[in-house]
Amino acid sequence: MKFRTLTRHMREGVKNVWRNGWMTVSSVGAVTTTLLLVGVFLAVMLNLNEVAENVEEDVEIKVLLDVSAGQEEIDTVEQNLEDMPDIGTYEYSSKEEELKSLVDSLGDQGQAFELFEQSNPLNDAFVVKPEEPEDTAQVAEDIKQLDHVDKVNYGEELVERIFTFNEYARNIGLALIIGLVFTAIFLISNTIKITIIARQKEIGIMKLVGATNMFIRWPFFVEGLILGILGSIIPIAAIVSGYYYLYYNLRDRIQFDFIQLLPFNPFAWQLAGLVLAIGAFIGVWGSVMSVRKFLKV
Repeated sequence: MKFRTLTRHMREGVKNVWRNGWMTVSSVGAVTTTLLLVGVFLAVMLNLNEVAENVEEDVEIKVLLDVSAGQEEIDTVEQNLEDMPDIGTYEYSSKEEELKSLVDSLGDQGQAFELFEQSNPLNDAFVVKPEEPEDTAQVAEDIKQLDHVDKVNYGEELVERIFTFNEYARNIGLALIIGLVFTAIFLISNTIKITIIARQKEIGIMKLVGATNMFIRWPFFVEGLILGILGSIIPIAAIVSGYYYLYYNLRDRIQFDFIQLLPFNPFAWQLAGLVLAIGAFIGVWGSVMSVRKFLKV
């Protein structure tokens, strides 16, 4: 495409935006509202996804060995764990370390357990983390089959609930975002449709003098792109400033290690770029739908 032709299409697209007046304001307002909701949903979803991943990564399998297991049996179990492909990391914890950990976790009440130091009833153990958190149940089941393993603990019901909740949250959030995006596409499509109807006579004349379909369509594509970009300006400003405030006011107040907000930089700017891209996509795709469905060329 020649530069002069491209300039003409851009100029016509800008004129269309200005010419439509309140319809343009209405479309930009609808896109602004939609993108604001999309941006907030994305920020919440991505941070929840980060929390979910942190929780999933903290899932551990506690492998308790037989009380009678000696060093040779411990080495055998360790070699078996080493050979299992689905295991990411594992760490040996002696019965003495297990007792110390129990005493420390109970605070002052744990002093009563110090009496067991001479006759420790606890098991030697391995703390295992699967390569993929979703494989926790299968890895635990495989470990149960090993010799010299007395018991395998990983909080089966809690782990399954966490994975189920994470999956539902991601799917529901994605469905809401897709629904909002399609709503904005529909609104922009209707705005451009009205423009096309109002200019049908002009378009007919352009066809008679030899204008191609693509030549006629381009100004509408530019118009949709401008509407989408204009509609993304306020959401980007609101999301970046709002996330800046929340990040620097909440991050030091969060008490749980697994709940961590994504860093403001670069997350906020990446989110802003994503909202801008979604706005541009909404505008162009809305224009494509209008031209295909209502432009008789």
